[in-house]
Amino acid sequence: MQWLVQHMIFILLLYKWRICTASLSPPKIAKENCTSRCGGVSIPYPFGIGPKSHCYFDEWYELECNLSDPVAKPFLKGLQLEVLTIFVENSTLQVTSPITYFSCKGKQSRPAANLTGSPFQYSVFNSFVAVSCGFLVSVLSGSNHTLGGCTSTCGSDRSRGLCFVGDNCCEIVISTDLIANFSAFRQEQDEVRTNATDCEDCAFLVYDKWFDNNVSDSDGLDLTAIKGMEVVPVELEWSLSLAKNNSLIKSFEALDRFPEVRRPNDPTPSCIVSFDDSSFRWYQCSCPAGFQGNPYLLRPCQDIDECKDTNPCVGSDLNTTNIWNISDAKCQNTIGGHACYSNRTGQTCELFGENTKARCFYTSRHHSQLKPILSGLGASIGLLVFLSAAWLVYKVAKKWKSTKRKEMFYKQNGGLLLEQQLSSSEINVERIKVFKSKELQSSTDNFNVDRIIGQGGQGTVYKGMLTDGRIVAVKKSKMIDNANLSEFINEVVILSQINHRNIVQLLGCCLETEVPLLVYEFIPNGNLFQYIHGQTKEFPLTWEIRLRIATEIAGALSYLHTSASFPIYHRDIKSTNILLDDKYRAKIADFGTSRLVAIDQTHLTTNVHGTFGYLDPEYYQSSQFTEKSDVYSFGVVLVELLTGKKPITRSAEDEMYKSLATYFIISLQEDSLFDILDARVVNEGSKDGIMVVATLAKRCLNLNGRKRPTMREITAELEAVQLSEKLANAHQQSCERFEFGQDYRIEQGDDVVSSSTMSTWEGAPPPSSVELPLL
Repeated sequence: MQWLVQHMIFILLLYKWRICTASLSPPKIAKENCTSRCGGVSIPYPFGIGPKSHCYFDEWYELECNLSDPVAKPFLKGLQLEVLTIFVENSTLQVTSPITYFSCKGKQSRPAANLTGSPFQYSVFNSFVAVSCGFLVSVLSGSNHTLGGCTSTCGSDRSRGLCFVGDNCCEIVISTDLIANFSAFRQEQDEVRTNATDCEDCAFLVYDKWFDNNVSDSDGLDLTAIKGMEVVPVELEWSLSLAKNNSLIKSFEALDRFPEVRRPNDPTPSCIVSFDDSSFRWYQCSCPAGFQGNPYLLRPCQDIDECKDTNPCVGSDLNTTNIWNISDAKCQNTIGGHACYSNRTGQTCELFGENTKARCFYTSRHHSQLKPILSGLGASIGLLVFLSAAWLVYKVAKKWKSTKRKEMFYKQNGGLLLEQQLSSSEINVERIKVFKSKELQSSTDNFNVDRIIGQGGQGTVYKGMLTDGRIVAVKKSKMIDNANLSEFINEVVILSQINHRNIVQLLGCCLETEVPLLVYEFIPNGNLFQYIHGQTKEFPLTWEIRLRIATEIAGALSYLHTSASFPIYHRDIKSTNILLDDKYRAKIADFGTSRLVAIDQTHLTTNVHGTFGYLDPEYYQSSQFTEKSDVYSFGVVLVELLTGKKPITRSAEDEMYKSLATYFIISLQEDSLFDILDARVVNEGSKDGIMVVATLAKRCLNLNGRKRPTMREITAELEAVQLSEKLANAHQQSCERFEFGQDYRIEQGDDVVSSSTMSTWEGAPPPSSVELPLL
């Protein structure tokens, strides 16, 4: 329970953190994969930098970033105007505008930008300023119509670099809808100018706030700040122009909401039609109050945290009875706004005015802070009880579902049929165990990939350790067809009764999983294939050991074919399915494809199973598997032991794959057998013994299955060869000891005879009883 409480507190804190970080993260201003900055200027959509055309609305809004200057500068590509700032909140931007100088050599006068046909126009927050006196300064439109003019007198403050409107300078306010492009013209008046020099008279259109902040003075306008400047900032308004048949216009019409019909705390941006003509509609969009973002991306705006930098809840006194501002008023951010409160007992705060300050007042005792604390505590306890109950229900439901799932798999994999077989008195129940899935999962570390010790066509084998300390091999079989379910259960029962020292013992099975799990005894020293084709010093495959392993395999197969309750055909005999235990004895494994045969049956008709290179050609053609098919596969393993070669080899001459069985038989026919045998076999084995084993292998590989020997006959012949080889080795060792004794006596002299040597020879056992160690 304590863990659950800590877990829920962590989740609540994480949720709170995500809300805070979401509100503090800066909103996106540009489209995906588009440049959002050039130098120190942010580039919000609909403006954008190419070459991707989706980064900007149309060609009027395309910017290019000039990197030739020390600081990168963005320019409106269509108008070639340097962009200083872009504001999406009020659909404006600031650009540079040239200053027109009168009677100034070296300074070329340039007209202001021609905005005709563009979505831009000069805002009402611009003023036309003329620094001149004794002249009439006129503003002309592009069609030479006079839009306005002003004149000023030449005052004494001109030498100080100051001017007042009407004294040394004048100002013209021009309506925004009249200015498309303009130029300034000066005309002499009757008044005589004094204290004037060249390059002092000029005229320019300028953004009001910039002019006030940069050249204002308490006594007038300080003109020295603009002396020598070529450009000043102006403000342009812009809006998006959409043809009335454009599909995008529906998206903007959906955002055409007025504040009086907007839902509270709605982050959806709103768009208004700034101008409408017969074919085009001009839109300007903005985020609602308390939100920020780029409305032109047609995405919800993000909440502004009003409490982040300053405390808007502290203000001046209201001078109202029982209502006053307090210095310790707290601010709490809300969606679309903020709320104010006080920690003082008996005081509450609420917003007033334009939601910028708070007023706090005393209330009665029952509205104290104790009530919300108790309410919050009760809600927390209720939530904790609810979550605990939900967690308990979840665990019970999960356990019930797992139990039902295990029962379904148990029936699906033949568990009821197995119970019926185990209830029979003929079955030795002690030899087979039905494992629980939980036990096998624990023994294999939940079937960890690090526990895999083998993979094949029938499944994956994991190494595991049972609760009693036994090391086992857990085989995770592949899906079993329902038609073969009865055969599978019969095989499990019969194989569990097999008790032969050269056959891997099946300990039990688990049927509670999606695919059956078979549990075998663990064989530690790998398979025969590894030792034949990758011989090691730890266990060299001598001729004697090869004969022993071949005899053990033959004996085990003979037991399966004749001595078991029902004949069992392995159907996949190969060197990788022959394992070596801790004493390097051979054990046949992997009965995944084996089949039981009734006593009165001579063969089994099945789909072809086996491994290429070991597969009986007669079985491949007829699909009739007999005990002689296992004999053919054993013959291939016998040839592997003789030659040390793989069942399928690649010729270096024509790079064709060749069968080892065919290659072996051809070598016997061409009397070149000893050219392909393993060097260790040739050096350690007798020629007669090798020829007997080679001839036996040839008989096993006969294409006619009826002419192949049985596994009982093969076992008898291999045991005879093994015995004759032991006798020959014992006789050879006796001769070597005798020759060693003679050499010893010759070295001591003709008349000296070693008693110890003679006693050793005389006391030696006869050759028939000599036994050599296998390892």
